[in-house]
Amino acid sequence: MRTYEDFTDLMAADREPRENYFTLASCILPRPIALVSTVSANGVPNLAPFSFFNGVCANPPSLVFAPVTDRTGKNKDTVNNLRATRECVVNVVPHEIREAMNRSSFAFPPQVNEFEEAGFTPLASRLVRPPRVAQSPVQMECKLIQIVKVGEGPLSGNLCVCEVLCFHIASEACLPNGTADVTGIDLVGRLGGDGYATTRDRFDLPKPALPTG
Repeated sequence: MRTYEDFTDLMAADREPRENYFTLASCILPRPIALVSTVSANGVPNLAPFSFFNGVCANPPSLVFAPVTDRTGKNKDTVNNLRATRECVVNVVPHEIREAMNRSSFAFPPQVNEFEEAGFTPLASRLVRPPRVAQSPVQMECKLIQIVKVGEGPLSGNLCVCEVLCFHIASEACLPNGTADVTGIDLVGRLGGDGYATTRDRFDLPKPALPTG
């Protein structure tokens, strides 16, 4: 059993934002990756991965991802585009597209089409303007609910809460009940630094029943 003396205490208020960022990123893991496509107000496609990402609720079906500002406090193009158009597509990242996903993380200028730079194929969406990533086995068309600003300045956050309007699941990964086959989509997760993990090493842990008697 660990005791009080067994821990290193890091007071967040006494540290630089970048130090806190790396500590968060190394402690909260593995993190799912949202490969988010948007379009600018004048129609330029944008694509970027975010690992501060998760589901929120099912009524309405909603998810959240949180782009942080850069070292100068400048917002990512994804946030600017969402504010302008209020639409996006969240694409999941399987192992086979990890390299292309990584290329899309580069801070290209707003006028650059990241689909082309990363080598992804755009696929027309049914309900929103941003294209889907054809190489992704699950794509979720979304409309923005709200952006919650968290903090100010460099490495502050923009919590983007979005409602899912349509799920697209590749035929080979779609189960009869409308869920995705974990094996079939073969997703990767983000670790700290340059590290990633697969979802291939899994185990089941049934929820406990209430004790009787």
